[in-house]
This record gives sequence, C-alpha cells and structure tokens, in this order.
Amino acid sequence: MMKVEDVMTKNPVFLHDTDFMTHARSVIRDRHKRTLPVLDNKNRTIGILTEKDILNIYSTKSNVTVEGFASQFPEVYPETDMMHAAKLMIDAGLGRVPVLKSGQDKSLVGILSVVDIFRNLNLDKIPPKKVEDVMITDVKTCSPKDSIAKVWLNMKESGFSGYPVVKDGKLIGMVTRRNIIKAGYARIEKEDDHGTKSTMSPPVEKIMSTPAYTLSPQTTLKEAIQAFLKLDVGRLSVVNDGNLVGIVDRSDIIKALI
Repeated sequence: MMKVEDVMTKNPVFLHDTDFMTHARSVIRDRHKRTLPVLDNKNRTIGILTEKDILNIYSTKSNVTVEGFASQFPEVYPETDMMHAAKLMIDAGLGRVPVLKSGQDKSLVGILSVVDIFRNLNLDKIPPKKVEDVMITDVKTCSPKDSIAKVWLNMKESGFSGYPVVKDGKLIGMVTRRNIIKAGYARIEKEDDHGTKSTMSPPVEKIMSTPAYTLSPQTTLKEAIQAFLKLDVGRLSVVNDGNLVGIVDRSDIIKALI
C-alpha cells in the first residue's frame, strides 16, 4: 500500500493566520490553488482556507485576517496509508488536506489532493464500474443569463462548487467557484449576495468555462480518472444522446474506489 509521503505534493503554498483575506484571495486566484494551509507564528498548521471560504468575503479592501476564516481538517501524516487518507478527506468533504509532520509536531510537510491520489492509482485494479453507477442524477443547472451574484449565492447555500450551464435545453458550459474567483467577481457587494442589486452583477456567460467537457454514462471509472487528470477539472457533466443526465466529480470517483 502506498503511503501519503510517496504521493503528496511537497513545499506547498501556504498562508499565515495574520494574512489579510484579500491577500489570500489573490494567492488562490493567481496561483490557481483551491485550498491553502494556514500556519500560525510558530509554523504550526492550524487550519485550511478554501475557495468556498473566499466566496464569503465581500470587500476589495477587507481588513479581516485569514485566522477567522480557517476551517478544520482531518489530520494526515506522511506514514498514513494513501487510501485511508483519501477516506478521511472524502468524509470531511475536502479535495485536499495538509500533511503534518506528526501528531505532536503540526509543522507542514506537504499537501495531499485527490489528483495526487488519482496519479498514483493502479488503474488496472480499478473496479469495473461505470460513471452511471456513481454520478449524481439530480443535477442543478443555471442559465448563461443568470447573474454571477445569484449563482454565487446558490453555491454558498448548496455547497456545490460548480453548475452546468444550460441554454435551450443544451449544455453549453460550466461555471465554478474558480471561475468566479479568477474573474475577480468574488468581491460583489453584500447587497448583491441577497439579490437586491443582482442587475449590477455580470451574467454567467461572461466567466463560464467552454466548451462543456462531458462523459458518457457508459464511461468506465478508469477512463473517467484519465479524463479528470487530462482536463484538470473538478467535475464533469454526463451526457446521453445530447441530454444532460448527471454530473460526476472527483470525490464521487474516490468514494467508489473506497
């Protein structure tokens, strides 16, 4: 069995608890990170900051610090079995976690992501399941004309990190937390969050990812893993005869393997 230390990413980018959230937002946007470990002044890992946390701040000049937004995470160590670490991540609803030196020493030695795990799986031993066996069929979608503020609020309320974009019944793209942060719209005024100024917010079509990457329900898990690695996306729409029938993300695949 592979250990976390064999597959983790070393020398990860991190934040200090005293950093401003505006700085954290720019690091996540410019360095293309979805999760950042948070360290205190003794270099102990005290939490993580995610894209979801970034969407909770409004001002471009916010003077709040990272400390108040850092989330808890399951503790993973270099000697932890890779698939056990994967289970801890999925149970916590996370796609990546910091790797700590030990239970006593909370210093940061790496970060483990679902992508790291995918890269190190023995694909010949993947169960013979298909995407239709693991996908979510109750798919929430949005329109290209929906305001970013509306979609942002839906993401916060639902916990979903992305929505397929549908026009005239056809899938045309995907909008994600990363799209919103990358485009600089993760700082819409608080009034927009409640929809009272949604007309000031640009439409989804301005920032969505196109083309819409898709899988067939008959795609095998092995093929799906290869697609996730090639495309570097967090979720893929599942289409049958041109119709959107499901959505599958990397966590769904990991759950099936566990």
